Amino acid sequence: MILRKPVRSASGVVVVATMCCSFSCPHGRCLYCPRFPGIPASYTGFEPSSMRGFQNVFDPFLQVSDRIAQLEQGGHSTDKVELIIQGGTFPALDRSYQEWFVKSCLDGIHGSVSEDLSQCHQAAEHAKRRCVGLTVETRPDYCKEADVDFMLKLGVTRVEVGVQSPFDDVLLRVCRGHDVEEVVDCFRIAKDSGLKVVAHMMPGLPGSDIDRDLEGFRLLFQDERFRPDMLKIYPTLVVKSTGLYDTWLRGDYVPLEPEDAAMLVAEVKKMVPPWIRLMRVQRDVPSNLIIAGVRKSNLRELAWDYLRKEGSKCRCIRCREVGLRRDSKGPYDLKLKSIRYSASEGEELFLSYEDSSHDIIFAYLRLRFPSSKAHRPEIAGEKVCLVRELRSLGTSLPLGTRDESSWQHKGLGKSLMSEAERIADEVYGARKLVVTAAVGTRQYYRSLGFSLEGPYMSKRIGN
Repeated sequence: MILRKPVRSASGVVVVATMCCSFSCPHGRCLYCPRFPGIPASYTGFEPSSMRGFQNVFDPFLQVSDRIAQLEQGGHSTDKVELIIQGGTFPALDRSYQEWFVKSCLDGIHGSVSEDLSQCHQAAEHAKRRCVGLTVETRPDYCKEADVDFMLKLGVTRVEVGVQSPFDDVLLRVCRGHDVEEVVDCFRIAKDSGLKVVAHMMPGLPGSDIDRDLEGFRLLFQDERFRPDMLKIYPTLVVKSTGLYDTWLRGDYVPLEPEDAAMLVAEVKKMVPPWIRLMRVQRDVPSNLIIAGVRKSNLRELAWDYLRKEGSKCRCIRCREVGLRRDSKGPYDLKLKSIRYSASEGEELFLSYEDSSHDIIFAYLRLRFPSSKAHRPEIAGEKVCLVRELRSLGTSLPLGTRDESSWQHKGLGKSLMSEAERIADEVYGARKLVVTAAVGTRQYYRSLGFSLEGPYMSKRIGN
């Protein structure tokens, strides 16, 4: 079957986004945040996931089943599903609702109804269609130790954190309800627990300007307190039913122009480290709802145009993925590379298989030596290294199959795990290697000698 929108499965998985129910944000309301009847906070109801949620009465099982059917009709393999739960601050919801929602999403992936979350996880481990990643959105003040512990119980492997700005005065001006120190704590707690961290940033907020926004991104990348794994850039938009709309009406706020936003994104792309994946550069908001701000929907392409004119390029993971680099056909010369950097009071090692001459990445692994503040009993108290992410790139293949046209299932992941184990033992003196494994990947890690320990897969190493 001919693939419709090949990019949907070009990164080794298919993404299924679901939307939770509408609820009031616990801290109040940010200046820029839209609220529409029956739609979760910060969403308009016209995003694809919002519309699927509305059409399926926000039932998670129906939303997942509907999206998987759409992807399969487009010719995509859905054996490996990356699940994203949207709708604002998911950890602020009642925990019984969170558990029901996640269970129902996973049931929708593997196509049967479980009695409880434990039974659901057991079924998900062996299902034909498996969840290989689970993401929730949250605020920094809802990513404390207890919040993260419950996320891990649910099977969460990644958090998307609304940072918005790394400056306290800007956060105060937009009524954000938390400060930068809570962002710093959130990043450390999440990473020390083995979670991947996606930072959401909003250039163009009141109290900032282009120069200060660029300073903020530089801080995010270079300051060891931050250094996220992934990034989404959402230029500030003025929409009705927000405090920012009233501020704009009074003439007290001037939003980013499209040309300035494109230039800013291009500058960010030039400075982004090669171990960060730039996932998105603008929200899915229909232009007719945008009163002021960036109405053009091709901001990433406009930024690329800036880079091409300058002879520059972006070296984020996404721009170098083998499945997305249609301009290069090989042959390739894969080499194992490593980048070591300090982050959130711990040390990170980014291992990857790359072809340097083509600047293409084929697979990567994130290994962390956690800080002394790590709170999880599986991690604290002895020398432990964490595998926070393992990803083989290229067009997603069904489980247990091979295809010469894809770089999946060629042993790159296994090789990276072997190298991570060696480094954990020889460099860090770790006695245990712990993997934050989505429920659908547990069988893979069992085949490498790991066993279930709490929410993790772990393995004793060294002498």
